[in-house]
Amino acid sequence: MLGHDGSFGYIKAVELAASSSIIHKRTGYLLCSACLAPSHEFRFMLVNQMQRDLSSSSILEICASLIAVTSIITGDMVPAMQSLVLKMLDHSSEIVRKKAIIAMHRFHQLAPESVEKQELVEKLRKVICDRDPGVMGSSLNVIESMAAVDPKPFKELVASLISILKQIIEHRLPTDFEYHRVPAPWIQMKIIRILAALGKNDSNASNGMYEILGETMKKADVGINAGYAVVYECVRTITCIYPNSTLLDAAADAISRFIQSKSQNLKYFGVTGLAAIVESHPQYAEAHQMSVIECLEDRDETLQRRTLDLLYKMTNPVNVQFITGKLLDFLRGTTDSFLKEDLTTKVCSLAERYAPNNLW
Repeated sequence: MLGHDGSFGYIKAVELAASSSIIHKRTGYLLCSACLAPSHEFRFMLVNQMQRDLSSSSILEICASLIAVTSIITGDMVPAMQSLVLKMLDHSSEIVRKKAIIAMHRFHQLAPESVEKQELVEKLRKVICDRDPGVMGSSLNVIESMAAVDPKPFKELVASLISILKQIIEHRLPTDFEYHRVPAPWIQMKIIRILAALGKNDSNASNGMYEILGETMKKADVGINAGYAVVYECVRTITCIYPNSTLLDAAADAISRFIQSKSQNLKYFGVTGLAAIVESHPQYAEAHQMSVIECLEDRDETLQRRTLDLLYKMTNPVNVQFITGKLLDFLRGTTDSFLKEDLTTKVCSLAERYAPNNLW
């Protein structure tokens, strides 16, 4: 419509959604999700149609409704749809189960207070052990977002998550899930992030993770970007969970290889990962100090800014004069007013905290 008002046709889109033809139905749902404003009254007219489609015997109609649910409903419609979508988690078709878990994730995003948490957690415990890897992978998104808010209900899943991760790195999943010879990297990363949330400040939960994290990091380091991404997530998780010296050493070794790489992306990974390690374990900063300062001379502005943040975190009473000197040199050379302001604040803060004497 080239920006012109097309509201005269919206009622036809609603009628299409009620059509017996699956092509017309999907077109109608698609048009409604693209054009109807969140507060539009036609959205409420579609709720009954989506409920009917969810109760259909046709897998295609159920799938069309589940796709529409994620983009059409608003927070106040969640209670009307929730029970029907939860039933779909027990459907015999894996594609329906997968779309149902995605819809439940959307419900949790829209109206977490309306979602029956206990029932959803019980369903998730069952779905994470689903025989289809795609369904299992979809459930990880909901678990991650819920565990970030409250990890307690998912503490019992640590053993299951470790078992799944072990199966993945041992290439037990179908080859369809491999990406450049790395087995299911996105599922690996999602599980590793969930383990970080579950192991934080919990020595019992963390103890079971140490071995699998070390093994995953070792197997992922195969010189491919997808593998580097898995290694980076392992490093972040190792710094989040209850500390283990062996794993921290392995994480620091991986980070040092990233920092010394010729690739800008890997250098950025290295600087960001080292910042995570140094925040809770400052003893690892000294060994990489010179490598980090070399990154400051890189032309990449994003890398420079991340390096400046890392140098600020690495500063201690022993190296304060050296690092502050480097920050001041950089301050003199930059013309970015926002960066100047940020750097000045950092230098003043370091002077207040670590100044060797008043004259300095």
